[in-house]
Amino acid sequence: MKARTRFAPSPTGYMHIGNLRTALYEYLIAKASGGDFVLRIEDTDQKRYVEGAVDIIYNTLKTVGMNWDEGPDKGGEYGPYVQSERLKIYQEYAHKLVELGGAHYCFCSKDEADEQKDEEANIKFKDPCLKLSLEEAKKRVADGESYVIRQTINKKGKATFHDVVYGDIEIDYDELDEGVLLKSDGFPTYNFANVVDDHLMEITHVVRGNEYISSTPKYNLIYEAFGWEPPVYVHVAQVMKDAQHKLSKRNGDASFQDLVAKGYLPEAILNYIALLGWNPGTEQEIFSLRELEQVFDEKRLNKSPAIFDIEKLKWMNGCYIRALDFEKFHELACKEYDTFLTREVNRKALSKVLQPRIETLKDIAAQAAFIEVLPAYDDALFVNKKMKTDVEIAKQALKLAYPALEALSEWSNESIFECLKTVAVQNGLKNGQVLFPVRIALTGLETTPGGASEVAEVLGKEETLRRLKLKVM
Repeated sequence: MKARTRFAPSPTGYMHIGNLRTALYEYLIAKASGGDFVLRIEDTDQKRYVEGAVDIIYNTLKTVGMNWDEGPDKGGEYGPYVQSERLKIYQEYAHKLVELGGAHYCFCSKDEADEQKDEEANIKFKDPCLKLSLEEAKKRVADGESYVIRQTINKKGKATFHDVVYGDIEIDYDELDEGVLLKSDGFPTYNFANVVDDHLMEITHVVRGNEYISSTPKYNLIYEAFGWEPPVYVHVAQVMKDAQHKLSKRNGDASFQDLVAKGYLPEAILNYIALLGWNPGTEQEIFSLRELEQVFDEKRLNKSPAIFDIEKLKWMNGCYIRALDFEKFHELACKEYDTFLTREVNRKALSKVLQPRIETLKDIAAQAAFIEVLPAYDDALFVNKKMKTDVEIAKQALKLAYPALEALSEWSNESIFECLKTVAVQNGLKNGQVLFPVRIALTGLETTPGGASEVAEVLGKEETLRRLKLKVM
């Protein structure tokens, strides 16, 4: 069976990691079956609407390669794909649901309803309007009295349904509250709009967080009242910051945009979140989106919450950076160079040095800062037992290296390396006794992203000789 899935985000700001993971699983379920992935904007909560958030949704999905088959910008047979453009549809079905006995008109104020509720004590609102006959309620509506349409739950016992991840689930009907389906302003609530839209758009699989499991019987009652077939439910465990805390933007946890801004590649982020709650059944961890389309199986989703491990993401991002085509990496690296480098250096040589050594693009500025400004350093850095150097040997090596490099006509990593090796051989020194002091003199650092000849090639001849001269003269 070809699946039809939908990603239905609310335009309320940045793309949270949990939302993006839900979108990914929906996309993969559709594509693994050769089906359709639908984008629907759920903007009925106008108070939470953030200007520009729809563009963030579009840009995020496009950036990671999750192209949708139908949506607000593409159209399709089941539009409109923006909920605020579908108000007449919801109003029509809400009134129809009243006629079918699955809902009723309620004339109580929000304050009256809230006064009765006590979530901690599991006390639900007992709507006095249930006692009204349909004829009396319709008359009050016709007379212009303010009302909402509230779900009617007149079943007792256990509601049962099946979920792909959690299996067969039972929930007592007494635990369900008769929530509002259509508000007094004519806008639907999520609990109603998503059911109507999923049916009318012929959605076959619904993926959402497991916090919605307790609400699913309410959705099924609406399906049942209309005589509609419910979709296949795929409830996924939450993404956690640690064992106790959910990953949350409100708590300062990273969104997709934050991670990209911190130097993570979109492809790496997508690969990592695919594994946050899904097990491929093999040892493979690096997957392209196309590969995920081939191997994804929703039956391998985990029930347990997934811990977002930034160190694991960092490792995976490093794998992606090293696998990049060099020209693509250099293009990305140059954007970082522009943020901190003002001097002319051999940027391509720098990129060759950095690509195998960094885990995020933001590592570039930290690793290459010595290029812009030579840090102050103590001569004690020249002392190294492994290289068999001390301050005196280092200064001697630098004095020998300076004229040799000054006379060098070709300035490349290879020619510089051979030049410094020749200096060592001709003066009875080991290679390390020349290369190590030169590297320290050029960087002022104990550890660097490249060796002496690589750093010298990046700095260029003039700057290399200037830095050596500081210790030679």
